Amino acid sequence: MPQLPPGFDPDVPTREAILQALRDAPSPLSPEELAQRMGLKRRATLDGFERRLGAMERDGQLMPNRKGVLLLATKLDFVAGKVVGHRDGFGFLVREDRAGPDFFLSPREMRKVLHGDRVLVKPTGEYRGKPEATIVEVLERRTARLVGRFLDERGVHIVVPEDQRIKHDILIPPDEIGDAEHGQVVTVEITGQPTRHSQPLGRVIEVLGEVDDPGMEIEIAVRKFDVPVEFSEAAQRQAGKLPEEVRASDLKGRVDLRDLPFVTIDGEDARDFDDAVYCEVIDLGTGGRKRPGWRLLVAIADVSHYVRPGDALDHDAFERGTSVYFPRRVIPMLPEALSNGLCSLNPSVDRLSLVCDMVIPATGAKAGQVSAYQFYEAVIHSHARTTYTDVWEALQHDSGPAARAMQHVLPQLQGLYELYQLLIQSRKKRGAIDFDTVETRIVCNPLGKIEQIVPMVRNDAHKLIEECMLAANTCAADFMARSKHPGLFRIHEGPLPEKLADLREFLRTLGLTLGGGDEPAASDYGATIQAARARPDFALVQTMCLRSMQQAIYSPDNVGHFGLAYPAYTHFTSPIRRYPDLLTHRVIKALLKRERYVPDAIVKMVPVGTRKESEHALWERQGLMLSATERRADEASRDVEAWLKCWFVRERVGEEFSGKVTGVAGFGIFVTLDTLHVEGLVHVSELGSEYFSFNEALHELRGERTGMRYRLMDAVQVQVARVDLEARRIEFRLVEGTGFQALNKAAARQSQQEQGGRRIKKAAGAKPEALKGTTASQRRAAARKDAKDARQVETRKRPDEHVPAKSGARKAAAKRGGRGKK
Repeated sequence: MPQLPPGFDPDVPTREAILQALRDAPSPLSPEELAQRMGLKRRATLDGFERRLGAMERDGQLMPNRKGVLLLATKLDFVAGKVVGHRDGFGFLVREDRAGPDFFLSPREMRKVLHGDRVLVKPTGEYRGKPEATIVEVLERRTARLVGRFLDERGVHIVVPEDQRIKHDILIPPDEIGDAEHGQVVTVEITGQPTRHSQPLGRVIEVLGEVDDPGMEIEIAVRKFDVPVEFSEAAQRQAGKLPEEVRASDLKGRVDLRDLPFVTIDGEDARDFDDAVYCEVIDLGTGGRKRPGWRLLVAIADVSHYVRPGDALDHDAFERGTSVYFPRRVIPMLPEALSNGLCSLNPSVDRLSLVCDMVIPATGAKAGQVSAYQFYEAVIHSHARTTYTDVWEALQHDSGPAARAMQHVLPQLQGLYELYQLLIQSRKKRGAIDFDTVETRIVCNPLGKIEQIVPMVRNDAHKLIEECMLAANTCAADFMARSKHPGLFRIHEGPLPEKLADLREFLRTLGLTLGGGDEPAASDYGATIQAARARPDFALVQTMCLRSMQQAIYSPDNVGHFGLAYPAYTHFTSPIRRYPDLLTHRVIKALLKRERYVPDAIVKMVPVGTRKESEHALWERQGLMLSATERRADEASRDVEAWLKCWFVRERVGEEFSGKVTGVAGFGIFVTLDTLHVEGLVHVSELGSEYFSFNEALHELRGERTGMRYRLMDAVQVQVARVDLEARRIEFRLVEGTGFQALNKAAARQSQQEQGGRRIKKAAGAKPEALKGTTASQRRAAARKDAKDARQVETRKRPDEHVPAKSGARKAAAKRGGRGKK
């Protein structure tokens, strides 16, 4: 067991206990009265109690008055927030009031808390230019369980958390280890929270297995990020009572679209089908004048018909917020009976849907734009389940095997592709930003380990479905905005002023500009990207533009979507896997019935202000919570992918690869390998012996002595140096001799070796005119004669110098044994 500090008494109440006792007291207490109220009698404990009160006064938690009674310090000078830990031991306080920058918390302060705790802090100064604070009070402990490696260190049992943001080792008493063995992955319940002088205590409640067991990375991630896995018993019972097929009673009041050849287009490994599409040519002309157009129907699974507000399925779905996708496994938002069965738009079965019926002119000023739309409940019958790959192949070769396999829906797919050409032209006119990013797909073996990582190629079939979904989402947002009904919009605000200034400074160094002044539009970004598309540094320009933007979130305050250049945008097309889409469906259905939907069944809040203000606050809180669950799902997916990539690269330590710089920080550069598509760190100490300065605006490291620069998208050659599975970190080192001249020399040596090691002499150049008629030996003899004549001339000019005498004196001194002047 670790040694406790000298004079430490475990019976001395904690600061939190002292503060709580003072709050519970009917009137202010003196130190003696407080000690009596807390049952402290032993002299050593009272001495420690007095020292703790003095420390609390020093930290500003207590303020004794003239009468000597203890008063709780005013909280006006304190700041509340959430603790965010860092893998290097320090942390930050994310302010709840968002009234200023985050506070730095030193490793000493982080000993008192765990990542995620809610605390009060007192500002104390600055640390390296950042405001620093000390923790005054822990308001809420938010880590009750965590997952980690169980270790037996010479009889002392500890659990090292998998979450690198928690730097405490959890002490496990001998009678609380259960069946855990050294090295296994376990889940522990925190029984004693950390303090400044003691580590947290816990007990093992679950043994997950060995670290290299198949699927262990997912088991760790779902516990590390608190992703709900099992559905509640109530939700399972409710799902079990649902029918397997659509009932006749469910069709009442619905439009029957079962005769229309709807199709679904998804990935090869998709199992839940949210959306189906259908289009047909229509005439929009009047008075005998023809005007061609399109009618586009986007049918979305009617999840809201089965998942009602406030029921068990709804509660579990809200808790998840979204489905979480891992390689080889999905944790769905809804039970499989719904997500893959009753709600999924499977082929050749009737399914309930909510349809967005749109009219799109083919000519004129509004060509490719939705000119009219309506929503209604319907029943459809999907005629085919197709994939992006097969659809694109059929569209390219209408007489090939893929086209013959889907001959019954091929005209429908060809019509959709014609409509897509219109929609994509409208997108360009609108000025939406179109980034050319490379996404990857992990291919696993039956044991769950990576076999290869391959880039995903987005063909026009992907883009076709994307444009159809964008059209339906904008119609849903417009319907809510026109009806003035609150709901959750998907908002994407423009770049922050400081990010915008950094981007413009960077573009200036490349000879590029960004229009739009202080508030550029998406079209301004698009123009800059288009101007750089033919440049060799296009990938760099695109990356910097992307990094200058904010993250999209859910909010009831519609400020538009900057990246897509839409005045209003929401999520409507994926209610099987996203809860915000389900809320949008409920709003639309309420509007169709001339009712009002208020999601008060899940998030309980104290009403504030008027009814309108209270309703807005409710939607705002839902947006914050669902944005948080979206980030949680992304973090869990990235954690699993990082684990798998570490396993993948661990077998390649020592091998060399080419890559590109995809991130620059003060402590090094991040490099993504060209062939393996994994990212690792080259620490700044590996870049050279000189000092490197970091320019945040230009995203570059520059050597102070040599001027060597490392910037985003630079090509480098690296060697895999180390893989840290626990930290999910891959470390590279730069390979020397990968410059242009070094590579040329290496190529020459390789050519020489291939020719048997025989050195091939180059042909001599033509002899200059002045040297013609003489041989090399004649020229050397002439040069020696000229040098001798020059020495004789120099000697005649200095007759008083006695060089031989001086030389003779030195020889005489040497003969006398070196007794000359030293």
